[in-house]
Amino acid sequence: MRALVLMHDHATEPGLIGARLRERGYDLTTVTVVPAERHHAPDVSFAFPAPDDWDLVVSLGAPWSVYDETAVGTWIGGELALLRTAHHLGVPVLGVCFGAQALATALGGSVGPAPRPEIGWTRIDSDDPSLVPEGPWFQWHHDRCALPPGAVEVARNEVCAQAFLAGRSMGVQFHPEITTTVVRRYLDLGGRAQCVRLGVDPEELLARSRALETAARANAGHLTDAFLDRVAHTPA
Repeated sequence: MRALVLMHDHATEPGLIGARLRERGYDLTTVTVVPAERHHAPDVSFAFPAPDDWDLVVSLGAPWSVYDETAVGTWIGGELALLRTAHHLGVPVLGVCFGAQALATALGGSVGPAPRPEIGWTRIDSDDPSLVPEGPWFQWHHDRCALPPGAVEVARNEVCAQAFLAGRSMGVQFHPEITTTVVRRYLDLGGRAQCVRLGVDPEELLARSRALETAARANAGHLTDAFLDRVAHTPA
């Protein structure tokens, strides 16, 4: 089985989700939309692969907004087309944070600023913890989704929808793939200053991420298995 993993920037990687997919027999192909040298000028040109060559598409997070034309306007249309076509072909999509927002947009929803940013480890309210556990999950975002027609919200908190289903596809606003290494990268790429502005202690965030590594791995594995077994492999 072949999985296409969309890495929007060099700092984010499939992490715990990718590890579980490999354990489940998936061969991962990762593509990076914005190279490291363009991280602060992400308006690059990028040709997305055709979705019908894959058994699964995973769209990861990004430090930009889906609706920010100055940042992602040169390539976001190509990604939305890929996600929309994959969904209509019955190719399962797992969208994570930015990827969930892109999936929602591709299917007719929208994305806008959240009432407040979320940075750190939080618990969520889940209608089905056997599918989407209540956490703790890592969050780092400032936008939220308005779900597309027909999508079913399955988890939320006071800020926004945290997980939704649309056919064989699922979007999650949190980061099940996160590792301590990636949290450190986020902090080094400007996140430390952002945390300070928002009253989040970056060293405490890093320490908590380290302390929760075992729980994060278990939660990511549970979510991945439930997505594959109960969402991605359901009849069309």
